Amino acid sequence: MSTAAVTSRPGEVLADLLPASRVRDIALVLGGAVLTGVAAQIAVPVPGSPVPVTGQTFAALLVGTALGAGRGFLSLALYAVVGMLGVPWFAEGTSGVLAPSFGYVIGMVFAAAAVGALARRGGDRTPLRMVGTMLVGEAVIYLVGLPYLAAAMGYFSFSEVFAAGLTPFLIGDALKAVLAMGLLPAAWKLVGRE
Repeated sequence: MSTAAVTSRPGEVLADLLPASRVRDIALVLGGAVLTGVAAQIAVPVPGSPVPVTGQTFAALLVGTALGAGRGFLSLALYAVVGMLGVPWFAEGTSGVLAPSFGYVIGMVFAAAAVGALARRGGDRTPLRMVGTMLVGEAVIYLVGLPYLAAAMGYFSFSEVFAAGLTPFLIGDALKAVLAMGLLPAAWKLVGRE
């Protein structure tokens, strides 16, 4: 599409380029929750950790970035609530609040809002900004997930918590940031707005 065909105003996220309606917003929120649930099923166990590497965090951050803070928050809150109620769409087909990794799910709700707010400020328009946006989102997830993991597993030292819930995931987080670095800015180019 040409720039003339699609105009984007400052403060817009990708979802805002679709015709505005309540139906659109409901569909986006539902779609974001489902996407996150499906991505959570891509899971690789990590030796020595009760938390697997999943596609869930990547999906959650993309949902927040593409939908914006409000819709992103609602989408991930819906994902969390439905999983708490028993739908087995958390990592590895689990549900409920008893899993040691549930803190990361709570963190994703707030991370989606944070990256959505950054996207409204242009945090998804260039590769460098997108890396920063993803790193902020990942930091929010860890700030909530690590204390929950420590409480759930009875870890009493930072080294235990970091060894089980942070260190094994840093390479994957870097790869997710690199992937997002190309994905969102490319989507803006595709619609004719960088």
